Amino acid sequence: MAATAVDCSEAVASKEMCFVCFDTLLAHFSGDGLPPPSYANYLCPLFVSWENVSGHGARLRGCIGSLTPRHLHGGLGEYALHSGVRDGRFTPVDVGEVPSLECKVSLLKCYEVVENYLDWEIGVHGLTIEFDDDDARRKRSATYLPDIAKQEGWSKHETIDSLIRKAGFRGELTDRLRGSLRTTRYQSTAAKANYEEYLRVRQK
Repeated sequence: MAATAVDCSEAVASKEMCFVCFDTLLAHFSGDGLPPPSYANYLCPLFVSWENVSGHGARLRGCIGSLTPRHLHGGLGEYALHSGVRDGRFTPVDVGEVPSLECKVSLLKCYEVVENYLDWEIGVHGLTIEFDDDDARRKRSATYLPDIAKQEGWSKHETIDSLIRKAGFRGELTDRLRGSLRTTRYQSTAAKANYEEYLRVRQK
């Protein structure tokens, strides 16, 4: 299906997008069909994350997305499953856990390449870094969504160093390395919904 717009600057994440992620996850377990999405089929980079919100605090159960723009009608469902049952950092979500889950959808936009790796604002910008790892003879990259640094209580320098480690670099963290980063900042629009909210809407 063609996208409503190639430029996703007008796209806004919504709870309905989270509900579609729940639809997709439950259909994965039941084999049932899916209703057509009601939101516009924008072309956007996107991330879907799942947290278990039972008990004390929230526990991440998966977070996977695409920095390459994806059509929302297929992309959200695809990454709902990737993050829920195929994120290798976590055991897969099972059907009995679904009532304890909260879904978050993030749509990424306003990409800007910056010359200084500190030219961004905590709580406003997400970051993508790329750099050459000469010892490993490979390029490395990693990204953090806009809420990560604030959520973790990190400074800008701590965020950058954590990103370098996330990219798989195990060498010494130096100012020379930091200065060599190819850094892109971006913003996002995000929405959350838990299973209780999902049921209230879907059972009407």
